[in-house]
Amino acid sequence: MPPKKPKSAKGSAGGKKKGKNEPPPEEKPDHPEDILPMVLTSVTQELFDCRADEDVTAESPYKLLQTEDIIQDIKTRAGVSDFSPVKQIVLDYPDDEILLVYDRAFTYGQLFYLVLTPEAKDRILNPPEPEETQGESEWEVCRTPESKEWISLGSELEIEEESVKETREKLLYKFSRVRRELGKPVSFSDRNTADAKDGNLGFASYEDSRFSIKLMQRDCGTQAVSRLQSSSVQTQWKFPWNKSTQYAPRELSEEERKDILQSESLKNFCNLVTPRVLQALQQEEIMNVFRDDWMALGNGPEAGDWSGKDSKGLMLHQAFTDHKYTKDRKISSINWHPTIDGVIAVALTVEKEQNSEELTTSDIRPSFIVFFCFSDPSHPQLLLESPGDILAFKICPSDPNIIVGGCMNGQVVLWDISAHVTYLQRPPPSGKKDSLELDDNAENVIPTVRPCAMSTLENSHKGRITDVKWLPATFEVTRTGEPVENKQKMSVQVVTCSPDRTIMFWDVRAPKTVSQSASDSSTVDQTEMTPYTVLDTFKHLGRTWRPLLRISLLKISTKGEYTPLKFNFEPYTCDGNTDEADEKDDRSEILQYSQLTVPSADALTALPDVNTKLYIGTEDGEIVYTDWRLEKDDSGQVHFPKPLHCFRAHYCMVNTIQRSPFFEDIILTAGGFNFAIWKEGVIEGPIILSPNTEQVCTVGCWSLSRPAVFFIGKDDGSIEVWNLLEQSSEPVEAYLHVTNAKITCITPWISSPKQHFLAVTDELGMVRILEIPKKFFVPGRTERSNVRKYFEQDKKRLLDYLQCEEMCKKEKKESEKLKKKTEPVKPVPTLQEIDDMELKEYRDCLTLEENILKGMGLWTAPPEIDDI
Repeated sequence: MPPKKPKSAKGSAGGKKKGKNEPPPEEKPDHPEDILPMVLTSVTQELFDCRADEDVTAESPYKLLQTEDIIQDIKTRAGVSDFSPVKQIVLDYPDDEILLVYDRAFTYGQLFYLVLTPEAKDRILNPPEPEETQGESEWEVCRTPESKEWISLGSELEIEEESVKETREKLLYKFSRVRRELGKPVSFSDRNTADAKDGNLGFASYEDSRFSIKLMQRDCGTQAVSRLQSSSVQTQWKFPWNKSTQYAPRELSEEERKDILQSESLKNFCNLVTPRVLQALQQEEIMNVFRDDWMALGNGPEAGDWSGKDSKGLMLHQAFTDHKYTKDRKISSINWHPTIDGVIAVALTVEKEQNSEELTTSDIRPSFIVFFCFSDPSHPQLLLESPGDILAFKICPSDPNIIVGGCMNGQVVLWDISAHVTYLQRPPPSGKKDSLELDDNAENVIPTVRPCAMSTLENSHKGRITDVKWLPATFEVTRTGEPVENKQKMSVQVVTCSPDRTIMFWDVRAPKTVSQSASDSSTVDQTEMTPYTVLDTFKHLGRTWRPLLRISLLKISTKGEYTPLKFNFEPYTCDGNTDEADEKDDRSEILQYSQLTVPSADALTALPDVNTKLYIGTEDGEIVYTDWRLEKDDSGQVHFPKPLHCFRAHYCMVNTIQRSPFFEDIILTAGGFNFAIWKEGVIEGPIILSPNTEQVCTVGCWSLSRPAVFFIGKDDGSIEVWNLLEQSSEPVEAYLHVTNAKITCITPWISSPKQHFLAVTDELGMVRILEIPKKFFVPGRTERSNVRKYFEQDKKRLLDYLQCEEMCKKEKKESEKLKKKTEPVKPVPTLQEIDDMELKEYRDCLTLEENILKGMGLWTAPPEIDDI
């Protein structure tokens, strides 16, 4: 509580009764002219946050008030305001803040005083420092302390006893060389560092039979505990309970304690072990006898990486970039060449910030798919020109010279690079290419392949193509989506999807009306090849190429359609005779795409065991499971089937849907802030759903050699490595800042059984090839079976959880019904009771209003009236 204000000659009540126009008595002020003592009520103190001994104290008595707040208070409360006497002073004050000082000692007769001038405010807030006198500075002169005579108190004997002294003779070793070898030339040879651990030859310890040391002392501990059993399960606990356990120790009585402490056996035991304990403590203080000096050698930060150990994480092996073609571009898709080692193709797109309206004619550049090679990472080896930016492309599994891509404008494009494969197999040396770049026509050095065929805009997608895939060579589809046998055993159909809510199937073969002679004339003489030669492999498509099948994705419960971004279907492998398969493979090597034609419908054999289901990822983060096969209703009309299931597992758009290379029914999806793993056939939801993270998951992919390992790329340039057999709640390794931008694509590749790579691309147009360590690509003996069991357990756990949840809902509904039956019916209140309740609420509101106004000092008693 603030100290009480001393009583003045005039009471406060008497001062309030005076008229406003009565002049104050002329008295000589007992305070400086630039300050004014004031009386502030508790309401004013709360309004301006200057409560005595709370907001302002004796240690911090200053409070700066805004002049606008004081003027507003004068306007609001008028004469009731404590600042109304100084209204004109506040209006004439030049600064925005005026100083209020808490005077606890009542120096000027009041608890507060107001500083009226800016000069006085500066003088109070920043008082001048007192000048240092010459006498005080002389005492602060530093003087050197004088040494005193040493007085021995016996501490040097303790130091001498604690010091370590050599008590045995030193061993002398002599190393010499045979005399006949002196002066001979020294020959050095190479030695593989892998022959010895860490590349060092260490001296391993061994037992010397010439010495026998008698064990005099042994330190061992024994503790009897109950048998322990460790087990773990994955559960989703929904109803936590609070439980506690309290116990009291069993203690000895006072008599038993005295008997034990006074027993001779305890004294003998203490006298026996005390010297041993003191000696052990002394040894522990001197040195750590359990430290391995060889293992600790060179582990300090100043030692560096001297041991030559291989890194245990992802290491940068190669980087590809080109200042001409990748500048201001981001990489949207990436593919390794399936037959030529060390060749990788990337699709480049313009960044979103560069709008077509802002670019000038000189800035507009054509779009390319660029091929890089390990032997020359700084220069592209081949360019595929396209009419627009390519968001997705795939190399044909039957013929790696055929490439299909999806454009930003919805067109599907085909290239044939068979005439330029030599540039990828034997790239020119970098020195020659550097010399040619000095020419003005240096761009002609890199061969450019133009499209062999492309779809027309009328028959293409109405939006950008976000995913494209080849159907396997084992089957093809008809115009109704029925899977049939592929007699030619070559991938001849392409599937594309776009946010225009459609999925299209395309056939690259010639129609039946096209004659075989026209297709045979498509061969080109290799001697006439130029860097810009366009093969007529798909000349039969011309300007009439249109989709074979168009599928719309209708929503399950509401009107409208889904917007697909990514899709995935199960690859079909047929089991047949080996000799027939080899014969068909030989035939497929001879056939060319220009010679293929669409077979007649009578010669097609239906394949009922082909899985025609699709997993589709949408812009809204939904995973849709649907069938591409058209259905017939009772009237015989064909219509698109509705999806079998839709589950929203991601916050925003899905960017990855990939099947495991080891399990055809396991699918990895990534998007938003998490990823999920699905099992085909389980429509209740994902069997594994990761928790949300701070960064967006931009891409994901499975390992090609380990069933339990997969990689997740983030928008902050980091990569996470997950191993389901080690831990499923967090990644086993996280590599931060692999790139400085968002990761767009991740694709693994096996160069050799002992060397695996991971291609990582970003929005800056950089391709980084990371070498995967052994622990992430060498599988265990039973890893595949263990992962299969893990997925089966997660499936069972999900079904059990959903079953328990359904049972809980049923029990809750039954309990609510039973409660309604057992509860008595509440009587309906009458009109008089309702009026009484409303009147009571009204009176409570008036009482609350009166209490608030009294606390603010604004309450005025209303005239007395009769009760309502």
